[in-house]
Amino acid sequence: MHLPTPWPYPRWIAHRGAGLLAPENTLAAFRLGARHGYRMFECDAKLSRDGVPFLLHDTTLERTTNSVQALGQAASRTGGDHRWSALSRLDAGAWHSPGYAGEPLPTLENLARYCIANGFFLNLEIKPTPGLSAKTGQVVGAYAARLWQGQPAQPLLSSFHPEALAGALATAPHLPRALLLDALWDGCLDCARQLGCAAIVCHHPLWEPALVAQVNGQGMRTLSYTVNDEGAARRLIDLGTDAIITDRVDLFAPAAADRAPGSPAGLAVAGPDQNQT
Repeated sequence: MHLPTPWPYPRWIAHRGAGLLAPENTLAAFRLGARHGYRMFECDAKLSRDGVPFLLHDTTLERTTNSVQALGQAASRTGGDHRWSALSRLDAGAWHSPGYAGEPLPTLENLARYCIANGFFLNLEIKPTPGLSAKTGQVVGAYAARLWQGQPAQPLLSSFHPEALAGALATAPHLPRALLLDALWDGCLDCARQLGCAAIVCHHPLWEPALVAQVNGQGMRTLSYTVNDEGAARRLIDLGTDAIITDRVDLFAPAAADRAPGSPAGLAVAGPDQNQT
């Protein structure tokens, strides 16, 4: 087995910042995750109509913004159909809770400034608007290469879309890449290898000992999404997987677990007074 070195990333990754306790994919969520001790974050990036990478999970805007009220009933629901000047005015926090009302959509550049200033790692998922996979990968890769130039904590670029990873490979070949899988499909590991991926990120129930061994044997790391209970986390740690993406920043105590990777359980669970904000 030959694994890529170095692998600088911690075991625990906060999903969409702290996407249950705060509005997902906003700087408020990243700040909350950081207060719970997380040093690595996952987020979703797509392109505005005028080519600005910004954070949004869904193809459409209405679940996590006030787009209908702000842009009008007749406006396109698709985030990528709008220029950044319009997207920047949306409220991406009020849907979650009143305390976050007024929280804006962040650009990738704004998030990069925050992560670099604090020495945080990022799993940057390329989440293209349908039909724009290759272009989104190219632009996000180019932005990431520029924004993190010379930084010790380089982002891990991931996607469910091989075309997006190929685009990122074309513009940022030095940045590590990971193929996301919600199911195993014929040739998926060969595809990841051809794209020079450093890791596979699986829906966590897919990991079994044989698959872990196969992925490791091809020189790739093993990551899991989205793990929100202790039993599932223990199973993945016992399997020897490398990293866990979770919404439960209030349940898992990453700093303690990362300080003691050889501990018997390899898992630190926050107590009732631990990591509270």
